[in-house]
Amino acid sequence: MANERIILGIDPGTTIMGFGLIKVVNKKMEFLQLNELILSKYDNHYQKLKVIFERTIELIDTHNPDEIAIEAPFFGKNVQSMLKLGRAQGVAMAAGLSRDIPITEYEPKKIKMAITGSGNASKEQVAKMLQQLLGLKELPKNLDSTDGLAAAVCHFFNTGKVVGEKSYTGWDAFVKQNESRVKK
Repeated sequence: MANERIILGIDPGTTIMGFGLIKVVNKKMEFLQLNELILSKYDNHYQKLKVIFERTIELIDTHNPDEIAIEAPFFGKNVQSMLKLGRAQGVAMAAGLSRDIPITEYEPKKIKMAITGSGNASKEQVAKMLQQLLGLKELPKNLDSTDGLAAAVCHFFNTGKVVGEKSYTGWDAFVKQNESRVKK
């Protein structure tokens, strides 16, 4: 029997959430899907978080990923934007954790480095490289979905390597690795 696993990659956002899915069969990647969730049509930030959670659960229940790779928020000058982005990431993570799926975070530079060899690559360069790696016929208009796909491919390239990224196998593991963040 072939060794198979599915990786869901997520690029969290409050305007657009990108995601991509790959299947790994005997250490070879196969493209499954990439898409985006347009959130700009919702005025209420809490409604956006609810939609992110529900859509992530729907993706999990439809595709049964074995692992989730998620892009970590990057440092920005606007604290409010960072807070909203962190919430979006947290809600997507909570959806995965609620289904006991291991989650690994990757810094944007690490994802770009894994795909293109340069941590400073543009979204367009990452998308073009993914197109070549996975044989994509065309690229989407918005590149948030390719960013989600890039997280999944980065995880594929880093599987089995000892990395400094945080990985959780469920709520208990998350709490154990983050005891200082638990309010008593």
